[in-house]
Amino acid sequence: MPPLACVEGCQALSFDTLNGSFALDIDKSSANWSPEKSMGLYRINGWGSPYFVINKQGNMAVRPHGSASHSDEIDLVEVLQKIQEGGEMAPPLIIRFPEILRNRIETLQGGFNTAILLRGYMGSFQGVFPIKCNPDRFVVEDIVKFGRSFSFGLEAGSKPELVMAIACMSKLASKNALLICNGYKDAEYMQLALVSRRLGIQSVIVLEEEDELDLVLKTSEILQVQPVIGVRAKLSTKHGGHWGETSGDKGKFGLSSFQLLRVAQKLKKLEMMECLQLLHFHIGSQIPSLSILKEGVSEAAHIYCELSRMGAGMKYLDVGGGLGVDYDGSYSSASKMSVGYTTTEYAEQVVNAVADACAVKNVNPPIICCESGRGLVSHHSVLCFQAMSTSQMPDHSERLSSMEQDLRALFEMESLPQELMALLSKITHLVRVGDFANAVASAKHLKQECARLFKRGLLNLEVRALADRVNEILCHISNPESQITTYNINLSIFKSIPDSWAIGQIFPIVPLQTLDQEPDVQAVLSDLTCDSDGKICSFVGGDAHEKKAAQCLHLHKLQAGRPYYLGMFLGGAYQEILGSMHNLFGSTHVVHILGKAEGSFQIFRELPGQTISNVLRAMQHDPANMTNDLQARVVSALQEGRFKDQTEATATLNIIFSSFSSYTYLAPDRHFSSHTEAPFCKPTPVIHESLIEAGI
Repeated sequence: MPPLACVEGCQALSFDTLNGSFALDIDKSSANWSPEKSMGLYRINGWGSPYFVINKQGNMAVRPHGSASHSDEIDLVEVLQKIQEGGEMAPPLIIRFPEILRNRIETLQGGFNTAILLRGYMGSFQGVFPIKCNPDRFVVEDIVKFGRSFSFGLEAGSKPELVMAIACMSKLASKNALLICNGYKDAEYMQLALVSRRLGIQSVIVLEEEDELDLVLKTSEILQVQPVIGVRAKLSTKHGGHWGETSGDKGKFGLSSFQLLRVAQKLKKLEMMECLQLLHFHIGSQIPSLSILKEGVSEAAHIYCELSRMGAGMKYLDVGGGLGVDYDGSYSSASKMSVGYTTTEYAEQVVNAVADACAVKNVNPPIICCESGRGLVSHHSVLCFQAMSTSQMPDHSERLSSMEQDLRALFEMESLPQELMALLSKITHLVRVGDFANAVASAKHLKQECARLFKRGLLNLEVRALADRVNEILCHISNPESQITTYNINLSIFKSIPDSWAIGQIFPIVPLQTLDQEPDVQAVLSDLTCDSDGKICSFVGGDAHEKKAAQCLHLHKLQAGRPYYLGMFLGGAYQEILGSMHNLFGSTHVVHILGKAEGSFQIFRELPGQTISNVLRAMQHDPANMTNDLQARVVSALQEGRFKDQTEATATLNIIFSSFSSYTYLAPDRHFSSHTEAPFCKPTPVIHESLIEAGI
């Protein structure tokens, strides 16, 4: 078969889908690329400010104090290199920056303090952190510790969270810090909440249902502890989207206006109105706009005032969560992944709405509480993972050259049906004259015919495979969308980024290095799990004016011998606690970093991720029994002559035993022989009594 035309120099060709022909591409030289262009491409100036930037070396960097200068800039690639020096930890792992937590608390408190000062508001602000967002011990303790001077407290929504909160606040919290007790409650929950007041903790039991009032009154009488009671109001205000579904008249939680009235009347009859001190509401997580916020706070503030005028001992108005995070960097209320306001603007809207209602009703202004979780912890951690391989197709010239070889091989096949020979001749002619649109249609027909004949036993596998390959190459050349490359990542999306799979949440994902070079590969990400849903195909858009998600992520080509790291940002809320153990991939390593002078840093805490033994135990397996059973099987296999000698049996047992203590994720740079020491841990002695007893 004569060589195909236009093979030479095809790297400069791209297929024009409008007119069905090839056109020359304009060369995009990486020489003109810069870290500033990468900042724009990934919208880092939007979602990353003021904590994340690209430094002069082209690496992602962190400014844990949110400063505009380079003085506290920490290079993430240098952090990863330092972590891996000891050989004990490698990606995937989470890097925490506690100083960002401190800055987020100070930003929230500062926003409300400024709003209170500007309005001349006579009340104050106290924040509480909802433990459900990230119940990690060190995260919770850091928040209480950093917020001590602001009387920052905690919110619990279950008995385990309540126990955690009581223990943490007993040790670290200010005496004025609030413990907001939300969620459905039983007698044991009520007992815990009430006895915490004996410890000096300012716990408030928030009624989610009207029936809970009888339970709290009965329990308080038994324990002889006077309760501080709050009520959760079910407002008419709600916002659209996934996170607004827990608000409004049909929301999951809260009391209707009529139920609120009955609770107040019952307490008044019992002469316990002074116990009713807090009103709580929740418009929904990730409130998109200030107009919705103002409407909801105003409605709740008027309810607060009415309860106060009825004689309740009202002190606190808890505006719940909802302070949003700009995940896509668009700073837009029109995007479900963004918000159209700053923390200061949020605080001003809350303070003004409360002040206006109190002025109208002539009620003393309350202490404003906020249960911001997402806005507090999202920024403080970075999930780092490695791209292991790609499914990238060769470039144009290599594809056409390969297709030429495949077509020639098909022509040389013996006893090929005449109908297939005719199709092959047609495809060859169309490619030679550059009519790729019709060539693709003919290649598709060829593939279908080969599949039909193969199912009838009239074609061998080699012919079918070559026909499939010809069709695949032509489709890749002609269809721009097929140029998207799959990058296989060492991570479980179900474990580490569950909201991406469950609700289509978009998190910023950025290469951690070579950002001074143009990323010229359009990619999607595929994880380690044996699940077709284990992919990420929606990303922060490259055009700041577009609110819709991008369908690919711009990455660099992988280079042999050089690890390619990616970072998922703004994932500090919910992702760790919501993650599942699909395919038994466990929690990742966690490393805590403290910044020092001039961009240096200190690794001050390393927390190993789950091992295979850990995840097996979580599924009710007993690693000790498993190793005993496996040891017995090795002995039997040795007796059956399945090993050359005892040394080989010992090496086998070493490999099996050591696997129990290894990380659940891939370690591609570790290679070993089945006859050497066990990987990832110290060698295990395997001359066991069972071997001796067996006479071996």
